[in-house]
Amino acid sequence: MDNWDEVRTAYQVARMGTVSGAADVLGVHHATVIRHIDALEANLGAKLFQRHARGYTATEAGEDLLQVAKITDDQLTQLAGRIKGRGQGVNGDLVVTSLVSAAPVLAPVLTRFQVANPGLRVRYLTGDRLFRLEYGEAHVAIRAGEAPDQPDNVVQPFLEQRVRLVASPDYIARKGMPTGEGDLARHEFVGHDDLQSRAPFNKWLRGAVDDDQVVFRTSDNRAMLDAIVAGAGIGFVMDWSAARHPELVEVIPSRDDWSAALWLVTHVDLHRTAKVQAVLKHLKEAAKSLG
Repeated sequence: MDNWDEVRTAYQVARMGTVSGAADVLGVHHATVIRHIDALEANLGAKLFQRHARGYTATEAGEDLLQVAKITDDQLTQLAGRIKGRGQGVNGDLVVTSLVSAAPVLAPVLTRFQVANPGLRVRYLTGDRLFRLEYGEAHVAIRAGEAPDQPDNVVQPFLEQRVRLVASPDYIARKGMPTGEGDLARHEFVGHDDLQSRAPFNKWLRGAVDDDQVVFRTSDNRAMLDAIVAGAGIGFVMDWSAARHPELVEVIPSRDDWSAALWLVTHVDLHRTAKVQAVLKHLKEAAKSLG
């Protein structure tokens, strides 16, 4: 077997389950995908997929081949990511990831870094997915909670992510101001749609109020802030978001057990590159004022 393109095509068909899905991932025409599969099966003398109305399912022979293909694809992706990050200058792509809740503070910080390094293209990716640094998916990850313990990662403290429990003037006019934690039972709340969220403040809220008191749920932190500002209920906002909305009223004092640490995480293979060292220095300097 001497054609990696055909093996890679088969791997993507198995991963996506359809020819069209694999074609989209690979950026080729669907006819090319079918041609690669037919050629690979002819070369190996075995059927790699069962064709059915919903797509393609790997046979036993296909599963054997695709296990090796997945390992090879991961290794090549990892190699490409490391090579991309080994440049000596602060240029090219810089990929930074974090939870979306940190975007209001990180986007301006990363903007200043890009402006100071005009040869740089910043890719700031937000979301709950854990990007795999060992595969070169990101140069720097900013993660919340307990210190990450993945092997081969360099972990450094960044910021304390403090939150406040607030309400809008419209909500207070409608429902009144809580007199303390014991008075929360008569109020309504904005909360996260993920009932398994491990964020300390979300865990506290689940224990402090009944589920039916959370009258507005969302999975998006920006939508949560918008709902609180609109008066849907009492809810948690980050310190930096509260500073941007001085009209919001803190209903009870912030508690230490609501906060979570933010960590700067890099892979050991990219940690010492000029680009990563430069952005880490910039982020740490920014943290002095942000903290």
